[in-house]
Amino acid sequence: MGRLLFLTHRLPYPPDKGDRIRSWHMLDHLARRWEVDLGCLSDDPADAEHLPMLRQRCAAVHCEPIAGGALAALRTLSRARPGLPLTLGWFHAPGLQAWVEASLATRRHDAVFVYSSAMAPYVMRGPRVARRVLDLVDVDSEKWRAYAAAAHPPRRQLWAREARTLLAFERRAACFFDRTLLVSEPECARFLDLAPEARGRAGWVENGVDLDVFDPGVPHADPYPPGAPALVFTGTMDYPPNIEAVRDLAREVLPRLRAQPGPAPEFHIVGARPTAEVRALAALPGVHVTGRVPDTRPYIAHAAAAVAPLRVARGIQNKVLEAMAMARPVIASTPAFEGIKAMPGRDLLVSDGAEATAQAVRAVLRGEWPGLGAAARAAVATGHDWAVTLGPLDAMLRVREAALVV
Repeated sequence: MGRLLFLTHRLPYPPDKGDRIRSWHMLDHLARRWEVDLGCLSDDPADAEHLPMLRQRCAAVHCEPIAGGALAALRTLSRARPGLPLTLGWFHAPGLQAWVEASLATRRHDAVFVYSSAMAPYVMRGPRVARRVLDLVDVDSEKWRAYAAAAHPPRRQLWAREARTLLAFERRAACFFDRTLLVSEPECARFLDLAPEARGRAGWVENGVDLDVFDPGVPHADPYPPGAPALVFTGTMDYPPNIEAVRDLAREVLPRLRAQPGPAPEFHIVGARPTAEVRALAALPGVHVTGRVPDTRPYIAHAAAAVAPLRVARGIQNKVLEAMAMARPVIASTPAFEGIKAMPGRDLLVSDGAEATAQAVRAVLRGEWPGLGAAARAAVATGHDWAVTLGPLDAMLRVREAALVV
């Protein structure tokens, strides 16, 4: 059994949000085959309760606490340097850097696996390791470019700078690591358009879904009040694309639906850390904001439909995969659908804009798509089973000549 250094920008457990879902399943998969030394950051004191489980899973664990919120912003600005993205300052922790350097100097690591571009600097100046793999997940620089296009000054200039400098760093990192991964074939193709020098060194490992956890056959108590069809959106609610999506649905789509004859649907926003803007949406007719819930599955299982009207989305949306695995009808925007192995009009509905989304939801509520949920479950069982999607990791970490399809 080889020894692997695994670095990630957040504690990879519990798998209750996008980045933790992917990083946990990768870590869990690799820990069956490697002795894993895990290094990560934490900006939430509640993370400490999960450390004993991770220490049982890994050979060594170093979790470095960092401040979040306003303190993190001040820390990041103090570390700002010309030509470097602010992202690197946000996720830099001297204590973790020292632990990584000591680990690489004193232990024989056969491979390094780095989750997210923000963690790449921790190993880019260290000693040579036999095998180095970087999981960018998404082209984060493209996310900042999209933010800049929709923002007003001075944020437009700040986000545009982040997009430009982060892309330059992503390109440097891709040349340093032996393999660079992204979450889907379209995301990989976009990165290679922006970083053609990475061709032959880049590929993709798609997100999966835990089909045993998100099983429509497992009963859950209904969390909704009786009488009204429930529409559900799940996600972390301090993330700007999620905020924008629920605002659009609450203000533009739901009034169209509630103006039609028949039972008036209600919209449930389910996810941790809702901002003041999100909480204010609960004042609108038919809108509910739950905040953090212990388990999202009851909300998905009893929803008439799951909605994902994101305007900005990178990679594969776990919220869409999970709702499909639970055999619920899903209405997703084109960006939210990207990278998912499914057929629109058979496995889910894809619509963009308030009126088209309202029409798609209305058709589901009228019973016009009776087989949509079952088809959704079948699609993710075929195309997004973690046991299948993570298979290529083993070869690319062990074999220097491992080839990726690009």
